[in-house]
Amino acid sequence: MRGAWVARAIGAVAAYAVTIAVASPSAQAETLASALAKAYQNNPQLNAQRAIVRQTDELVPQALSGYRPTLSVTASAGSQYTDTKVISSGQTVHLDGPTTPRAVGLTGQQTLFNGFQTANRTRAAESQISAARETLRVMEQTILLAAATIYMDVLRDTASLEVQRSNIRVLTETLKQTRDRFNVGEVTRTDVAQAEAQLAAGQSALHAAESTLVTSRGNYRRIIGVEPVALAPGMPVDRLSPPTLITAVALGTAENPSVTAAMFGIDAALLQVKIAEGALYPKVTLTGNVQQQYDATISTPQLFTASALFGVTIPLYQGGTEYSTIRQSKETLGQQRLNLDQVRDQARANVVQSWGQLEAAKAQMVAAQQQVTASEVALNGVREEARVGQRTTLDVLNAQQALVNARLALVNAQHDRVVASYNLLSSVGRLSPQALRLPTSAYDPMVHYQQVRDTWFGVRTPDGR
Repeated sequence: MRGAWVARAIGAVAAYAVTIAVASPSAQAETLASALAKAYQNNPQLNAQRAIVRQTDELVPQALSGYRPTLSVTASAGSQYTDTKVISSGQTVHLDGPTTPRAVGLTGQQTLFNGFQTANRTRAAESQISAARETLRVMEQTILLAAATIYMDVLRDTASLEVQRSNIRVLTETLKQTRDRFNVGEVTRTDVAQAEAQLAAGQSALHAAESTLVTSRGNYRRIIGVEPVALAPGMPVDRLSPPTLITAVALGTAENPSVTAAMFGIDAALLQVKIAEGALYPKVTLTGNVQQQYDATISTPQLFTASALFGVTIPLYQGGTEYSTIRQSKETLGQQRLNLDQVRDQARANVVQSWGQLEAAKAQMVAAQQQVTASEVALNGVREEARVGQRTTLDVLNAQQALVNARLALVNAQHDRVVASYNLLSSVGRLSPQALRLPTSAYDPMVHYQQVRDTWFGVRTPDGR
C-alpha cells in the first residue's frame, strides 16, 4: 500500500515537471510576450540608451547651424575725459571736457563657403545618429533576450523546487517504511541510515533550489520591472528563425545591428576625413554691422554707421595642424573598416554557436524525455524486486534519485530549448517587438529626430523639460 503511494508521488513529480512547460496559461497568467513587453517599456538600461539616441539627434541641428547666420547685439556706456587741440584755418582750437559715450550695435555674419564643412558635418551627424539607432537595437535585443532568459529561469527554478519538494515527501515516506521494516526485522540499521542520508541530501538540495529561485525572482524584478506572478509556460520562437544555417549566417552578417552600426561608423569616419580636408579650402563670409553712437567725442554728439563686407580667408600654413588632422582622420577610417571585419566575424561566430546550441537543446529534450520514461520503468521494477527481496533499500533510493535527476534534466532541457530559440533570433538581428508581435507600441526614434532637426532656437526638450 505504501509502495503504491510512493509510486503515485513519483508520478506526480513527473507530471508537474512536464506540465510546467507545456500547460495552457490561465486567464490571469503572465505570458512571456507580456513580460517582454514590460521589459521593453520599463527597463531603465534600455530607456537610458534611448536617451543617448535623443542626445545624438542634437548633432544634426548643431551641424545645420553652419548654414544659418549669427547675430549679436553690442551695447556700451561709460565716461571719458578728452583734451584735444585741433588746427583749423591756421588757428588752434582747444577742445576739452568730459563726455559720456554710449553705443548700441547689431552685427550679423553669414558663412557663404567653408570648404563644404557644414554639409559634411551634417551628413556625418546623420551617420552617427543612424549608428546610435543601431546600437539601440543592440540594447533592445539584449534586454529582450535577458527578459526571455530570466522568465524561463523562474519557470525552471519553480519546477525544480517542486521536484525537490516532492522528492522530500517521497524520501520521508521511504524512511518511514524502512524504519517500520527495521522494527519487524526485515532490514538492518544500515538500510535505515541509508534512507536517512538520502533524505538529508534531499533537504540540502531543496534549500539550494529555494535559494536559486529567490535569486531568479530578484533578477526578474530587476529586468522586467515587476514581481513574477502566475507565469504561463514559455514557447520557443522557431517560426521566426531562419530555416538553414547558411541563411542564418547570411542574415547575421548583414542584419545584425552590431554589424550595421559598424557600417554607419565607417560612413561617419569617411565624412570626418572630408571635414578635416575642408580646413584647406578658402572661407568666404558676409558680415553686416549697424551701430549708433552718442557722445563718441566732444565734437561728435551722434554717429551712425552701417557696413556690409565680404571677407575671404585663404589658409596658407597653420603650423601643420590641419595636415596632421587629415592623416589622423584617415587612420580612424582604416580602424573603422577593420572594426567592421571584426564585428562581422563575431556575428558569424555567434550565429553558428546559437544554431549549435538550439540543435543541441532539441536533442537534449528528446533524450531527457526518454531518460524520464526509462527511469520511471526502472524505479517501478526496482520497487517490485525489493518487495520480494531481490533488491536492497539502497537500490530503491538510487533508482528514485535517478528519476529525480532525470526530471531535473528534463526541466533544464525545456528551459534551454526556449532560451536557445530566442538566442538564435537575437544573433541574426530579428529579436524585436515587431517580429515578436509584443502587445506594446514600438519606440520610434524618428519622432524625436523630426522634432529637433530644424529647430532654430529654444531650450526646452520636446517632452517639455
